[in-house]
Amino acid sequence: MAEFQPHRRPTATAAARRSSRLTPRPALGMAAAGLLAGLLTLAGCATQAPHEPSTARATTSLTTQTSRAYHGRFAVQYDDQNGQQRNAYGNFDWHEADSTVTLQLLNPLGQTLAIVTSSPAAATLELPNKQPLTADNVSTLMQQALGFALPVEGLRYWLQPSVAPTSRAHTTPDAKDPQRLAQIQQDGWTIDYLAYADAPATGVKRVNLARDNPPLQIKLVLDQ
Repeated sequence: MAEFQPHRRPTATAAARRSSRLTPRPALGMAAAGLLAGLLTLAGCATQAPHEPSTARATTSLTTQTSRAYHGRFAVQYDDQNGQQRNAYGNFDWHEADSTVTLQLLNPLGQTLAIVTSSPAAATLELPNKQPLTADNVSTLMQQALGFALPVEGLRYWLQPSVAPTSRAHTTPDAKDPQRLAQIQQDGWTIDYLAYADAPATGVKRVNLARDNPPLQIKLVLDQ
């Protein structure tokens, strides 16, 4: 995978970002179009095999707080519809309130590329200058609109980090700190935790995700 060269997200007020989400923008060109396709294909990286993994039905250690926000940068490597390998990068904002997740994808200049909203009732995909698309869930919506599905529900737990409670998972503890996870394998994804925030901050700092079929690799850096 290409070396990750994170771009720092430009400063801007939250109001400015909201107002620019769906404001008409200049044509972004083929590179930005590829970026959007790659971005929304989020989910998976790692080849390390788990060391004596747990295979019991997953139970979640998801905290009880009802709202979370992650801000950071990503690098994506994926195959396009012609089987050609593409690389993309940008910034993201993740907002979670109770069971609703809103993921905003931005290019390196801070312009909104897409907004995905997932709730138990429905899912919505918004693109600049287009009518929102809706479906019963994120997987159905993205599969129909984009030809692939983003595991938003899995990411809700994996970013904690924790296994999702809906399926079996293999976990590997961190050799230096057994109370932390080094890797999760679940639902076809491999999630490697490369760095945690330095005290007094808590949480994941860098995480890689990978899936074999179709090939997809993602590197995330979370700003604390």
